[in-house]
Amino acid sequence: MRIVSVLTRPVRTGFFADDQAAIRAGAEHDGFAYSGVPVTPGFSAIRQAGEALSVLLLLEDGSVAHGDCAAVQYSGAGGRDPLFGAEEAARVVEEHLAPMLVGAELGSFRELAGRIDACRTASGPLHTAVRYGVTQALLDAVALSRRLTMAEVVRDEYATGVDLEPVPMFAQTGDDRYANAEKMILKRVDVLPHGLINNVDAKLGRRGELLEGYLRWLVARIAALRPDAAYVPRLHVDTYGTVGLAFGGDVEAVAGYLARLGEIAGPHELVVEHPIDAGGREAQIEAYVRLRSALRRTGAQVKIAVDEWCNTLEDIEMFVDHGAADVIHVKTPDLGGIGDTVEALLLVRDRGLMAYCGGTCNETDRSAQVTAHVAMACGASQVLAKPGMGVDEGLMIVGNEMARGAAIAAARREMVLP
Repeated sequence: MRIVSVLTRPVRTGFFADDQAAIRAGAEHDGFAYSGVPVTPGFSAIRQAGEALSVLLLLEDGSVAHGDCAAVQYSGAGGRDPLFGAEEAARVVEEHLAPMLVGAELGSFRELAGRIDACRTASGPLHTAVRYGVTQALLDAVALSRRLTMAEVVRDEYATGVDLEPVPMFAQTGDDRYANAEKMILKRVDVLPHGLINNVDAKLGRRGELLEGYLRWLVARIAALRPDAAYVPRLHVDTYGTVGLAFGGDVEAVAGYLARLGEIAGPHELVVEHPIDAGGREAQIEAYVRLRSALRRTGAQVKIAVDEWCNTLEDIEMFVDHGAADVIHVKTPDLGGIGDTVEALLLVRDRGLMAYCGGTCNETDRSAQVTAHVAMACGASQVLAKPGMGVDEGLMIVGNEMARGAAIAAARREMVLP
């Protein structure tokens, strides 16, 4: 089967694009917006509506495959690509990718995705969001041509060796970290709450006391609200480098603080994402190697998750090779092509680390559906409930897509489906 036409249309994302540098520097909320002037190039405001571009592939049998180009909430931070714009992305797709795709035979997804990743324009590689969305559409197209789910295509082409079953979901509270955490407990979310600890004074505390208090509250609320005694979710908080800021970059002091958090979190396993921002990839690796070593000396069971400065497949390989994290956040829009997300998840899994198939609240329903299939096919340790900086919508989209995909795979195993 061949592709006969390529269409693009701007669509909405599930959240907003935020200038992380301005927020970390102390920008204050003005209602839902932020007051002040943006710092990161490309932003016209500290918080602005996210943009996405839907790419539709019309196939010769009349079916339509699609994927969505979308970027992370904190574009331009931590070594990431700059702020994404749908209008410019549409021009790139129409000028550089449509001529390559129209008439293409839908054979191997890996081969087709590799062609997109290798494409260059006069300004260099394609924006990661463009590669992300176009390869989603190609995975969908190959699945349609074979009459399979996207998860089955990934499992078969990459020989992942897994049974297609839903993987644990990780939800994020956004700023409403109390009510949304209670929703998660009632819905029996596997991993929670994210917490959005992105400001020292307002959310962490100058000595970390605000996050300590929040974790005490969370543990108590789980005990009070959980549906049954068997529900002991993993706790995972994202601190956006604020712990390092509060403790002056002192790795030993950070380790001591994280060890205290681990004690407060008991009996729950605790993962802390991005406790230190060292300002670059090599410095981040060095800081995390030292931090993990210091945590081992204390006997703390806290796990460190890497996010910023670990954006590409090459970055992930370096963090894994140096033993610089326990959990690797494979932040799907940052990887670009879906093929690189698959390769990254399998690398992390096969090296015995936790492979977190993540992303951002600033994605779309479609990108969330596609990565739900990828997470199942790769046997990820957890998958982000996305889009949206909340609970309900992401859990519904990702959870329902995994449930449907697993049901189809099970029926096929039992020969109910051809």
